[in-house]
Amino acid sequence: MTMADFRTSEKSWWCPGCGDFGVLAALQKALVDLQIEPEKVAVVSGIGCSGKIGNYINSYNLHTVHGRALAAAQALKLANRELTVIAAGGDGDGFAIGMGHYMHALRRNVNITYIVMDNMIYGLTKGQTSPTSETGFTTKSTPTGNLESPVNQLQLALASGCGFVASGFSANQKQLVEIIKRAIQHPGFALVSTYSPCVTFNRVNTFDFFKQNLVNLDEDPSYNRHDRFAAMKKLMETQELVTGIIYEDPESVPYEDRVPGFREQGIVNQDWTMDPAVWEQIVAQYK
Repeated sequence: MTMADFRTSEKSWWCPGCGDFGVLAALQKALVDLQIEPEKVAVVSGIGCSGKIGNYINSYNLHTVHGRALAAAQALKLANRELTVIAAGGDGDGFAIGMGHYMHALRRNVNITYIVMDNMIYGLTKGQTSPTSETGFTTKSTPTGNLESPVNQLQLALASGCGFVASGFSANQKQLVEIIKRAIQHPGFALVSTYSPCVTFNRVNTFDFFKQNLVNLDEDPSYNRHDRFAAMKKLMETQELVTGIIYEDPESVPYEDRVPGFREQGIVNQDWTMDPAVWEQIVAQYK
């Protein structure tokens, strides 16, 4: 498997310099390193600039309605365990209209990977505040500054019992590739929230801003990624401006392994042929 196996002929819709290019490349490289065949991968995305990522990966691709990527991704995994399911979307798709699905997916622990491309602004609709925009952030929709506090999605993930919480930066390819690989291999729901700057509408949270302010946890030998409370403390101290694997539960058991009687064979591979006599009995009840 090479990078070429995961590329498509689709022309990119993203602006030149968009951080999402880095996330796309890291995901493709991670799949190549893990030698997962394209036909064994399903990318499920939501609405927004980042939601177009599935168009650029040679795999199964489901482009869902706004905020529903996680619902569809979980259903897909439960129907076919053999697939490596990647849900992807932006901060608006995931933490505004999709927040309800986000919280319950975290605690449910279906074995999928969720990659968030967080640019702290609505890019597709031309530059309004998003759920992760900082208080006071000035945009077209908030000319006097954002009045709301930003969503702390990483802290929410820890508080909700997520077994794998990580943060990446689209400009740090080497680290992001390794994070995504670990996330895919994790048995259960894995969150990879990625800082992916919008070069067109966000002139505050830029590539330079993140390079100067992000704390790399992977470079701290004293950091214990298996301590949920220490992870929460670190996120509060740094205002979530970190990269690396924040928390990993070594004893995580995915949802599908905890359901009594759940078949090892996926629904898509089961024999659903119905005896004609049984079918006639069912139909007869409604005549």
